[in-house]
Amino acid sequence: MDRKRVGLVLSSGAARGLAHVGVLDVLERKGIPIDMIAGTSIGAIIGASYAAGKSIGEITSAVTGLSLRKMMSLVDFTIPTSGFIKGKKMNGWLKSLIGDIDFADLKIPFTCLATDISNGKEVVIKQGPVIAAVRASASMPVIFTPAKWQGRYLFDGGLVEPIPVRAIKEMGADIIIAVNVVPYMGGRTKKTDAQDMETQKEPNVFSIVIRMIYIMGYQAAQAGLREADIVITPEVGHILPGNFNRARECILQGKRAAQRAIPEIKRLLED
Repeated sequence: MDRKRVGLVLSSGAARGLAHVGVLDVLERKGIPIDMIAGTSIGAIIGASYAAGKSIGEITSAVTGLSLRKMMSLVDFTIPTSGFIKGKKMNGWLKSLIGDIDFADLKIPFTCLATDISNGKEVVIKQGPVIAAVRASASMPVIFTPAKWQGRYLFDGGLVEPIPVRAIKEMGADIIIAVNVVPYMGGRTKKTDAQDMETQKEPNVFSIVIRMIYIMGYQAAQAGLREADIVITPEVGHILPGNFNRARECILQGKRAAQRAIPEIKRLLED
């Protein structure tokens, strides 16, 4: 291969991560090669689907169909000893989207990140069944029961590595494109804080867990972004983490952000 190898990093971010689909759409249409993908949480779901050879149309159809009723149909509650949702139905949905395949069967090299809950360390998964790996990467603590992988209990990778740039570097990428939908945690004005205190509602369990993941992984996210060559940041900060019904809006914002980055990506490819 004469040209530089391009690695794509897809961040965590719950519903906001549906913007990754729009980014992939633009990169594909503009002829930007993607030689490897690394993803965390929702980024792992979207990244694995694309790496498996699913078309943008197929992925779009799957995520835009996530109405509240559909989301509830994927919930299988359990006695909450380690999480409220067992995740077996979610596994079925992931299998219908990605396929029942191993990492070795993927069209594009792919890796995803999870968190070992026993020691708080990141776990890089790049072999074995893809569904098991993605399920581990996207298992939000408290909400889902932990995923068991090689004798370890794993939760959402966003706790320690929401933007897995280091993983893509280890895969051998020469140019790293990071797509970031992790919200900025600082820089709020006093006026904004005052307005928020007047208007915000009491958070539910889902939003609390998502916020906790963002807080815990924020510093790691910033470190990862500094190591990327291109950072694409879709404007989805106004989308709540659970608003999967706003998939089309997220995808559109992903497309717009990717379009703005195309000139710089092409310049790097030509250097």
